[in-house]
Amino acid sequence: MLAYERLSDPILVKRAKDGDRRALEALCARHRPRVEKLAGRLLRDPEDARDATQEALVKACVRLRQFRGEAQFATWLHRLVVNTCRDAAARKRPWEPLPDEVGGEPPGDFFDREELRACLLELPEAQARVVVLKDAFGYSFAEIAEATAMPVGTAKCYAHRARKALRERLEGRAA
Repeated sequence: MLAYERLSDPILVKRAKDGDRRALEALCARHRPRVEKLAGRLLRDPEDARDATQEALVKACVRLRQFRGEAQFATWLHRLVVNTCRDAAARKRPWEPLPDEVGGEPPGDFFDREELRACLLELPEAQARVVVLKDAFGYSFAEIAEATAMPVGTAKCYAHRARKALRERLEGRAA
């Protein structure tokens, strides 16, 4: 039986590129502690670091065929982790809780600001972020796309879905 944990990175990479799942698992297991440590230093929030670690390892698995071997695998993975953490930080940066003074009085008398906040918290974070940036802060879809690193079409779709979900939730609470 082959001891994968004893194989060098170049051999594991070659085997993984050839479709050996155990070689890919061994690569991920070997480098996961360093990826976690780097993500933790770059993001500081432990939950964000765990998410970025998972995302970076998934990207490494998906993009392994792009690794040309011109540098060490660890160097390539390091750059992938740094880029993943930078993207994660950029996605998170524009999100802030809805301040009390934004938006004035809600339209109609069927919900209050606390109900709106509660409904926003029930949405997927990306959808809530887009709808707050668009409707509370007046960002254009182009500005939202730039701030969140998502395509304009995705921002429009998220806004539509978020508004629909908010409307349904608020109407349900009013009934």
